[in-house]
Amino acid sequence: MNTDQGSQFTAHEFVQTVKDRGCKISMDGRGAWRDNIFVERLWRSVKYERVYLYAYDSVSQARASIMQYVVWYNRLRPHSSLGKKTPDEIYNVMLPTVEQAA
Repeated sequence: MNTDQGSQFTAHEFVQTVKDRGCKISMDGRGAWRDNIFVERLWRSVKYERVYLYAYDSVSQARASIMQYVVWYNRLRPHSSLGKKTPDEIYNVMLPTVEQAA
């Protein structure tokens, strides 16, 4: 199992649980954010464009708000790196065409 070195992943309880299931642990070194730059950039956008702008009263309210953002981000927001298309538009082009039954 590969993780970063966040405290939740280095806690004895977590490490022992993983090892008890017969898995080995691999941890990224410092500065390894570059290894997963696309996901890191997405989470930066989520935080700065949604999370930090609202004061949520509950976890469920935060979850619903973030899900609204993710839907908008994927379905409606054009991305300059995708030629002003949405991630959904790019993804749908890559899907194989399936013939519908008559």
